[in-house]
Amino acid sequence: MIKQALILVVCGAAVLTVGILIGHYGITKSSSSSSAPSWVKDVVKDVDESFIEKFLSEVDNIQIQENLRELTKVPHMATTVGDEQTVQFMLKRWQDPDTGLDQAWREEYMVYLSFPDPKNPNKVTVVSPTDTVLHTAREKEKNYTKDQDDPEVVQPYAAYSPAGHAKGKLVYANQGKPSDYQELNRTVDLRGTIAITRYGGAGRAAKAINAAPFGVIGVLVYTDPADINDGLMSDVDETYPHSWYMPPSGVERGSFNTHYGDLLTPYLAAKEETYRIPAENITGIPPIPIQPIGFEDAYKLICELGGGKAPDNWQGAFNCTYNFGGPGFKPTSVFNSSDVKLDIYNFEEVKNSSNVMGVIRGSVEPDRYVIYGNHRDSWVHGAIDPSSGTSVMLELTRVLGRMVKQGKWRPRRSIIFGSWGAEEFGLIGSAEYTEQYFTKLSERTVAYINVDIAVFANATLRASGMPSVQNVIFKAAKQVNAAGLDSTSVYDNWIKYFNRTSPEHGTIPNVGYLSGAGSDYAAFVHYLGITSMDISYTYDRSKTKARIYPAYHTAYDTFDYASKYIDPGFVSHQAVARTAGNVLIRLADSLVLPLNCSDYAESLEAYLKTAVTLYEQQVHARNISMEPLKRAVASFRRAASHLDQVILSSDLANETPLKVRRINDQLMLLDRAFLDPLAFPHKYAFRHVIWASSSAGKSTFPGLADAFAKAESSGQSSDWDKVHYHLSVLSQAIEGAANTLTDVI
Repeated sequence: MIKQALILVVCGAAVLTVGILIGHYGITKSSSSSSAPSWVKDVVKDVDESFIEKFLSEVDNIQIQENLRELTKVPHMATTVGDEQTVQFMLKRWQDPDTGLDQAWREEYMVYLSFPDPKNPNKVTVVSPTDTVLHTAREKEKNYTKDQDDPEVVQPYAAYSPAGHAKGKLVYANQGKPSDYQELNRTVDLRGTIAITRYGGAGRAAKAINAAPFGVIGVLVYTDPADINDGLMSDVDETYPHSWYMPPSGVERGSFNTHYGDLLTPYLAAKEETYRIPAENITGIPPIPIQPIGFEDAYKLICELGGGKAPDNWQGAFNCTYNFGGPGFKPTSVFNSSDVKLDIYNFEEVKNSSNVMGVIRGSVEPDRYVIYGNHRDSWVHGAIDPSSGTSVMLELTRVLGRMVKQGKWRPRRSIIFGSWGAEEFGLIGSAEYTEQYFTKLSERTVAYINVDIAVFANATLRASGMPSVQNVIFKAAKQVNAAGLDSTSVYDNWIKYFNRTSPEHGTIPNVGYLSGAGSDYAAFVHYLGITSMDISYTYDRSKTKARIYPAYHTAYDTFDYASKYIDPGFVSHQAVARTAGNVLIRLADSLVLPLNCSDYAESLEAYLKTAVTLYEQQVHARNISMEPLKRAVASFRRAASHLDQVILSSDLANETPLKVRRINDQLMLLDRAFLDPLAFPHKYAFRHVIWASSSAGKSTFPGLADAFAKAESSGQSSDWDKVHYHLSVLSQAIEGAANTLTDVI
């Protein structure tokens, strides 16, 4: 039996040896070196630096100039005939067989908008006790070029101001902040008055919302030359058409609502059959009539006011003393005993508004999206706002689209381009898009790039975004020449104008935060928690105190204005296109997403330091501990450092693609971890606990800052409970975000 077993073992070993030899020598060399599947090379491919160089070389400033010329031929306020012309223009460009995208289409929504009555213009008058009209504010801005004479130029108005007639004595309320009305109310009975306010300090709608509780029945708003023109006022030789400054009749139009998105369909996409709330249930809009006017009319009203002198920080550029108002005018004024009368004929209407969408499909990860967007609608011709951004976007799509059509390139991830509609009425197009595709965008979007006003002026780059995008913006900016400075990079020029000291990186350009709802990034940041950025060129703030470019939202924001005074030669537009396009390509093509969690940790640590300095002593006195928040931020730092080390120590091009995908998902989903739908019940669609808007004016966590300010003011225990609540919300959100960066359990 043992002998038979030994024979079997020996025979088996012999067969195995023969098999190994046959296997070794029998397989051909060509078979042993057979190539891997074709998709393997694509899966491990990283961003191609030579492709970026080619892209940068092909971005053409003259093409951008001609885009802007075409886009500004006619006024294109949302849902007008001019707006439809721009829709068709975008579709034509994005469907071009040689330079277009893979696919382009329009996405339509039925949205609630507000318009002035063209047959019954809004009026602001000064009337005597016998109703004799002593002065009428200009209803239309002065013509300097044929652009202002276009019949489609909309009369200056406050969108969403209620229609109505208000007549009362005039008072001056500075910027219309709650504190301004409180100060004014100490010396003047505001019941039944009309308040004149200046832009800045408080939101447009807030100027009327803040006024109503004091009994004010109507509001005027104007742009003071001190805030926009560096004090200059004469159109003879100081303002447009002689310079970039706003002329005396210029009026800033705008949407006077607090919330973003369609007002009748909160949290729902505004499709035709969507449920709509009753219009009377809308919140965040003016409860009393409000109307914008030019500073030439504001000058005539303010300089005639009686009453006591307003505080020094309320004074403006007019060559007179700004008084509170008696209420009303001085006894020596030609307007003595007269009232100011507002006759507002605005109306609301549900109208069809279109987004124009385009896509370049990804080759490896088509289900991962990099979204690039800008709104298309304007108040009038909108050369700077928004068409500077649209001109840049069209140049990016021309260059990239041609490379795709020629078969020279296809991104790793899909790129979605959005030309948003009805932004000027409250970021409507982008908000409705995020509501309609909430789940898909939440699950699949890598980042959102917003280039709205591409060029405010031609001095330097300005960028804002989540801290994790800082590094990729810096890398892109270092590869682009600054506008008009061939030997200086955008990065090196930028650092001279806006810089900060980083504990990790030393002196670097300052990247701002997206903490408000100033453009179409709002829904992506605050509602979806998508890593976002906003990129533009801006002015040298040491040379002007203008709060924004002076023709903003006026009939003077034209091609003539942009080409003469904002960016002659369009080289700043070109620099923005190259920088934003470079960032776009890196986000779409990099093997590992170029997002840095340690930079996020640095921002959280800075916020924590401020919070501890401002709040710890007082909250500790009420038995509220900040230790959980400190531990959470420390935990986030450890997790971010760990993930950095994992990325640096891995040879990801030679490891399983699933590891790359896992790391990229950790980077992509980081900001989703900071969402809390219950944190801000009184702030519509604000869910990001780090970047939500705040009225406290402190560089720290917004919910905590607002809660502390209220508790400190009221002293009520319920308000201190809210401070404790927001500390807990923050601590758990940051700890939760840290957990998403650690190794999978």
